[in-house]
Amino acid sequence: MLKNIIYIALVLFTIKAYSQDQQAKDSLINKSEENSIQLKGQVVSNFNKTPLKGAHLFNLNSVIGAVTDDDGKFAITTKPNDTLYISYLGFQSIKLKITNDLLKGNELVIELHEKAEQFNEVVVKSHKLVGVLEIDAKNVPKDKYARIHINGISQTYESGSSSSKTYNSAVDKMFQPINMMYDKFGKNPKQLRKIKKLRDDDALRQMMEDKFNRELMMEYLNVDAVELNDLLNECNYSDYFIKQASDLQLLEAVLLCYENYKAIKKGSTVRDNNSKN
Repeated sequence: MLKNIIYIALVLFTIKAYSQDQQAKDSLINKSEENSIQLKGQVVSNFNKTPLKGAHLFNLNSVIGAVTDDDGKFAITTKPNDTLYISYLGFQSIKLKITNDLLKGNELVIELHEKAEQFNEVVVKSHKLVGVLEIDAKNVPKDKYARIHINGISQTYESGSSSSKTYNSAVDKMFQPINMMYDKFGKNPKQLRKIKKLRDDDALRQMMEDKFNRELMMEYLNVDAVELNDLLNECNYSDYFIKQASDLQLLEAVLLCYENYKAIKKGSTVRDNNSKN
């Protein structure tokens, strides 16, 4: 009888503790929402002050996105201390720290500067196709990972197996890009949730599909361009795919690589599961 009373008391205590914890979380969420404000403004060119239609704005903290309309105007939910990332094709991207002064009701005008880019000479070679798959497959260009790509076709097709990088010592392996990403997400799961939201939210997916500058990915992954390239190479993605894929495709590639690596680290892979069936 005494055991039953103690058991019931423990259950009630657990339920009460969970309820209090949930109420605290809900209170924090509601407080955060109360502090959120619709920031309105316009994105224009610094050179001639013309509105920039289709400029992208991301709230890096809440992972919310917005796109400017025909007049370059936008409205995005934000709060003090959030950081907005603003980008437009051919212009220098900027990060804007939100302060209380910016949220006092006046519409914000954001000016972007054009990029000064140098284009290297590109040599395009033609590849004649005869319509016979066995012959054409030998004539189309291949990259070092044997992934076939044909001009005008966005999809990349596998024609062989990728070769993974080898490490000469345990120290080298410890500092491989994929292992560093695994450790980084393990220590900061909140950042991983933000990246997954970029992939799963329909509006954000559309925005990432139209981007090719990798800047937002590097911001969330906290890597530079070289480190991002090394990471994707480590995951056995070809140079052609890395250069041609949209930011959304690269984001999905990184997350898939992470999930596969996590499964291997935990000793659970697709191959192992299939072998048990």
